[in-house]
Amino acid sequence: MGLLTSLLTLPFRGPFDGTLWIAARIGEAAEQSWNDPAALRAALVEAERRLLAGELSEETYDAIELDLLERLKGTAR
Repeated sequence: MGLLTSLLTLPFRGPFDGTLWIAARIGEAAEQSWNDPAALRAALVEAERRLLAGELSEETYDAIELDLLERLKGTAR
């Protein structure tokens, strides 16, 4: 019965399983780019530039800096 059920549900399960697989790959890629040390350093430089240009308050910059440094520290493990 397992083989028959598999064959009958294949038209429905195939696209569903493929969608789940693609979603997992997208999630992995997003996590890698979220924790990419080069991107984190670039974001830190951009935040500092915005602070010096007066686009960010000191408090906002401190919050951004803390978040980015914590994420950067997490990638060094």
